[in-house]
Amino acid sequence: MKDFKYVLAYTVPLMAYLSFSSTGIGTYATVLYAFVILPIFDILLGQDNTNLPENEVQSKKANVIFDIMLYFNLPIVFGLLFYGFTQVSSHEYTTFEWVGLALSSGILLATNAINVAHELGHRTSFVERLMSKILYMPCLYMHFYIEHNFGHHIHVATPDDGATAKYKQSVYSFWITSVSKQYVDAWKKQRELLSFHDRSFLSFHNDMLWYHLIQPLYLFTVFVVFSSTAFLFAAAIGVIAFLFLECINYIEHYGLRRFKTKSGRYERVQTHHSWNSNHNIGRIVLYELTRHSDHHFKSTKKYQVLNSHRESPNLPFGYPASILLSLVPPLWFLVMNHRVPNHMKPSVSN
Repeated sequence: MKDFKYVLAYTVPLMAYLSFSSTGIGTYATVLYAFVILPIFDILLGQDNTNLPENEVQSKKANVIFDIMLYFNLPIVFGLLFYGFTQVSSHEYTTFEWVGLALSSGILLATNAINVAHELGHRTSFVERLMSKILYMPCLYMHFYIEHNFGHHIHVATPDDGATAKYKQSVYSFWITSVSKQYVDAWKKQRELLSFHDRSFLSFHNDMLWYHLIQPLYLFTVFVVFSSTAFLFAAAIGVIAFLFLECINYIEHYGLRRFKTKSGRYERVQTHHSWNSNHNIGRIVLYELTRHSDHHFKSTKKYQVLNSHRESPNLPFGYPASILLSLVPPLWFLVMNHRVPNHMKPSVSN
């Protein structure tokens, strides 16, 4: 039965359904769940840094139930979006309620769309990668598939990586630099991939061009099927979703750096180049995303077999609480700056 613990990831969609079905403070059900209830449970239930014994790893990797639990997010997310767009097209809401609905929807997309898309995007099968791209679509961040897989995992913790926050950089500054640089880098990486296969910019294989057709078509479809209100809502929650993603990028690599070796190349990515978190509930709800150190060490590893490493730097809180903390830069710096390894701080290493 313990293999089914990841069904807890569906509690976020459940809260989103409650948000869409509610008025007043009820529209904030997902927000309260993600940023009040989950952090409390993370504190009460503590951390677990134990790893699977070797004799269980292969069976866990081969167990299809872990894949099925990911796949279910596709109909769940789009079913809830359909319900949400129907609700906002047929009801009058106050500004307070609009904010609650938008934040709740953004959290749904950030966790059960982007996070699952991230996991599936590292798989090798065409179907799983296609599912990944489809889940990025309502988040208006399909280019992340290219930049993350072919850019971030190569350049992480270096100045070449837009998704690595600099020491003493605020999350709000990071939003601007990360969003802009990752978009530009995605185009650069796409051109490199086309050139490598001797294909032209206007090739059928130029995914970036497809993304710029598919995402507007998605929004136009929402406009035609539902309403102009739903269209604006869909655009807004997409932005909120990828800003939540950038909050996660921020806390995952803040202040950590790789250095060049004598050969002039950057050292290999190690488990101390990402922040880790072993808080129990956050790990399960986010499909082990919080064991990010091991993910970067070996990105093809499936979520259910990711390990905790003793040498990895650890966040003092789970992901939900860490995201909240990052939104108040002075508090974030107070808590985190002394945790960044001294040799990685610019004032020491330069």
